Amino acid sequence: MDNVKETVLQILNDLTGEDFSNQLETNLFDEALIDSMGTVQLLLALQDQLGVDAPVSEFNRSEWDTPAKIIAKAEAAQ
Repeated sequence: MDNVKETVLQILNDLTGEDFSNQLETNLFDEALIDSMGTVQLLLALQDQLGVDAPVSEFNRSEWDTPAKIIAKAEAAQ
């Protein structure tokens, strides 16, 4: 599962320019690191790179607001 974590962290780095490896509880939305367009890009990257199926129409921001939660969602989808 480390590969999933590394992939998620790389996707977040690509989207935000930030390294979250030691900041897994950072709220990406409260800190204005990801907006609605970033959310779409995140979900597309997760689907493309990890096969995570998370339709934008069913996206619940509170379930995806930290790197730790995104990693958990991606791992659960594996």
